[in-house]
Amino acid sequence: MKARNILALGVFLLPAFAVRTFSYPPAVGILGKAKSCLVCHANNGPWTDEKKTIIDLLDKETMKSLRQADGSFLIEAKRGQQKTVLTVIGRPKDDEAPPPYRNAWTYIDPTRIVTDSLSKFARGWAVNLQMACRLVGDNLPGFEGTKISVLPMTLQPLDDAKDSELQLQVMLTKGEAVKADAKKGMLGNYFERKVALKIIE
Repeated sequence: MKARNILALGVFLLPAFAVRTFSYPPAVGILGKAKSCLVCHANNGPWTDEKKTIIDLLDKETMKSLRQADGSFLIEAKRGQQKTVLTVIGRPKDDEAPPPYRNAWTYIDPTRIVTDSLSKFARGWAVNLQMACRLVGDNLPGFEGTKISVLPMTLQPLDDAKDSELQLQVMLTKGEAVKADAKKGMLGNYFERKVALKIIE
């Protein structure tokens, strides 16, 4: 049963609105034990205004935001069933700052950062895209005119999954980092959000 569930997670089609396919995971960071992107990258960009930074998670079926009153997000899923959410990152259409060129994000269980595991996601939860780095320019209903990146993430609580809490670590960037010194050559701003995973029995 577990094997079939995990195998099923490997086959997903990007939604029609994700017209660009330029993306790659920030694997260098996830393979190490850095607590956040700021261990390697500078927080020196022009996108410091939290109120003008779009960080949202949407239920793919209902297109409703999963944001809670305290600013965190709640993802609920039935054990053994797949749940797909859309990660939306960017800036509004009336932004005075120049738009970011590329947005990066990763979902991490803080308790697993110091482990040697290749997966830093919540234990017992299968996931197909826990991190990405994507060019700005996607279109999404409800976000017309904004400068955003959008990608789906499908997760599934397996037999040993428990309610968990993740950090959503986000960087808006422009330019290219210098090899061997990622604090040079690239403008970026870092943000964090809490994401609760809850199993519906």
